[in-house]
Amino acid sequence: MKTLVNDSIEDLKVALKNDSDLQEKFKTNPVEAIRNLEIVNPKETDYWIYRIIVIMLGLAIIAIIAGLILLSFWSEGEPDSQLVTIFATISSGAIGALAGLLSPSPRK
Repeated sequence: MKTLVNDSIEDLKVALKNDSDLQEKFKTNPVEAIRNLEIVNPKETDYWIYRIIVIMLGLAIIAIIAGLILLSFWSEGEPDSQLVTIFATISSGAIGALAGLLSPSPRK
């Protein structure tokens, strides 16, 4: 049976301190004990990271679009072209990042 350890040495220390069976395995054959460890990456198990990023990118896109609409209504004459270019660049970057996060990753 594999022992789950998060991606840090501190978690390995805690697992060794709390699990007497794991301590015994390390005493008898440390190489085999290391092979039986399963290292868990928090990015693979914590889905809230991606949810927060997607929500923030979505809010950024909505805020920029709303800002451009308000800018076009409130500006006298034509809005500043540099400001519109900056907003468009930021929003297109956010849309690209959002598309990269939401697209399925290729299977190996």
